Amino acid sequence: MENKKDMNGLLQKAREYERNEIPDIPAGQKPSFHACAPIGWVNDPNGFSVFQDEIHLMCQYHPYSTQWGPMHWAHFKSKDFIKWEQMPACLAPDQEYDSFGCFSGSAIEFEGKHVLVYTDVVVGKDEEGKHFERQTQCIAVGDGVDYEKSDVNPIIGTDMLPEGASKVDFRDPKIWKDGNIFYVIVGSRNEDGSGQLLLYSSDNLKQWKYCGVVDKCENRYGKMWECPDMFQLEGKCVILTSPQDMYAEGLEFHNGNGTLCLIGEYDKEQVKFIRESVSAVDYGLDFYATQTLETKDGRRVMIAWMQSWDNYLTPGEFRWSGLMSIPREIHVKNSRLYQLPVKELENYYANTVMYNNIPVQEKTELNGISGREIDMTIEIQEGGYEKFWIQLAKNESFYSEIVYDAKKGTVSFDRNYSGLRRDFICRRSMNVEGRNGKIKLRVLMDKYTVELFVNDGAQAMTSLIYTPLDADKILFNADGTAYIDIVKHDVVVE
Repeated sequence: MENKKDMNGLLQKAREYERNEIPDIPAGQKPSFHACAPIGWVNDPNGFSVFQDEIHLMCQYHPYSTQWGPMHWAHFKSKDFIKWEQMPACLAPDQEYDSFGCFSGSAIEFEGKHVLVYTDVVVGKDEEGKHFERQTQCIAVGDGVDYEKSDVNPIIGTDMLPEGASKVDFRDPKIWKDGNIFYVIVGSRNEDGSGQLLLYSSDNLKQWKYCGVVDKCENRYGKMWECPDMFQLEGKCVILTSPQDMYAEGLEFHNGNGTLCLIGEYDKEQVKFIRESVSAVDYGLDFYATQTLETKDGRRVMIAWMQSWDNYLTPGEFRWSGLMSIPREIHVKNSRLYQLPVKELENYYANTVMYNNIPVQEKTELNGISGREIDMTIEIQEGGYEKFWIQLAKNESFYSEIVYDAKKGTVSFDRNYSGLRRDFICRRSMNVEGRNGKIKLRVLMDKYTVELFVNDGAQAMTSLIYTPLDADKILFNADGTAYIDIVKHDVVVE
């Protein structure tokens, strides 16, 4: 295929659009410490990596509208995971082989260069006039600002697929290096219609070979497995992926597009993953497409798209749509994935307020406990109650609610009264471990985000609310008497 460069300067066009249009977004409208769309639409995080001692984050991007469109890559960088600097768009669908979009991928630092690996997509009509689509894998190499696509793209073509694998659903490569060998794990669809994860290796980033099928869905957990990630963590092999078309299973998995954490062992010689536990990564309304990196000090940090394909909540007046979760340090404990916001968040704490052993037996508002950019931990002690409520982002008209049902052992999030005007999914619940009614809830808010971490990160529940920003009250309530300890910090990022 002829490689026509630049296709009318699509990347420069996107960068010029950013320069001209972003300044018109109202000051203070965007979240303060979550990476979000510069302008237009973003979805899956891509290229989450450390390069030249800075954290780089890319994501799927359509700058020209707040809906999904031809995929570019937006680009951010940070020194601490909290304060993000917007960089110019770094990829555009400007080659014939990626003319339908530069889909999701990842990045790695190598020999002083930043190497991006992504899925290229081309659609068209064959010689018989029939529609076709093909997804293959490409690389681009750059300096942290500008990237040049390789002259050997695609590096992993459809001729390197195992028998029966789809040429259409073959995407989202995650790269890492083990010794002198590079590996990528890629999502694929098997001939039975369900997802599988394929492994490829290379010693030079240009010539790749197929290694095998790491794991198969076999229609057990959804269909296509998107955005796979695979890494060693605290003596275990962890695979994170995002299944499409899930069936609900109790409160563990919900319908539609979900998240999956597989913990087990990896047989490198046989290229086989042996499962020990399977669970959801996050139980909220808006969390998908996880990606991780390893920091210089050895921490594994995870980020995800904080939105749902099935619930488009973005207010009509916004010129941007989509944001990323808070980056989270993850650990493996008791065959579960534990997650909490990165420790760097503490550097932005201000106006700390603390209460100890406060009885709650009716609607209770506490002096200094309010806000929409906060990190708040509530420890509920043993008490004579069955349900405990926290109302967030509250005014005379609106609120969102966290409910702990000690009798059932569940935590729920409900945004029915957050100010929505359409019939979105608004409530989700998860089973939690509470001992005689004692539980620890950590609530992180950044204007439109509610990220809930239970029992020091044993479970997480992530959701969006687009309540007007002047709704900032926080109320507590119980159906008996609950005794609580509270620590609340404002998060101030300037």
